[in-house]
Amino acid sequence: MSEHPLVRLARKTIETYVKDGKIIEPPKELSPEMKEKAGVFVSLHREGELRGCIGTFAPTAENVAQEIIRNAIESATRDPRFPPMTEDELSGLEISVDVLSRPEPAASKAELDPSCYGCIVKSGARRGLLLPDLPGVNTADDQIAICKRKAGIPEHETVELFKFKVRRYH
Repeated sequence: MSEHPLVRLARKTIETYVKDGKIIEPPKELSPEMKEKAGVFVSLHREGELRGCIGTFAPTAENVAQEIIRNAIESATRDPRFPPMTEDELSGLEISVDVLSRPEPAASKAELDPSCYGCIVKSGARRGLLLPDLPGVNTADDQIAICKRKAGIPEHETVELFKFKVRRYH
């Protein structure tokens, strides 16, 4: 099974950075998806277990290709939950790239659907995000609770809710 070009870019980025300490340039010819401006998350798994996941809520770079390069490196080497990836971890690395739609306000948790929408909670400057369609996250309450924990927001605190869709590439 061949990888989608966005996933191939993330893989090449991680392999080059982990092996050589170099940041690659985006391809000269960008696919249509790479030319867009959007927030991007790069998720890494090994043997079915999370190994890193870093991303941007909204675009921070000129295009999706540059977002992928930045977030792939961050995911592999700067996710605070894991030590930096080593060269021997590169084989068997599973990579997915999520390109986010623009978040829109959700009036209530009734508008959330964890199989379809990602969730962002906001309280003051604190924000927590959870991607959609994740194993074990079955309700809007699950999503909100996880987002609050990620943002350091107390469970009982009222938050603003936002929802977004993703295009997920493997």
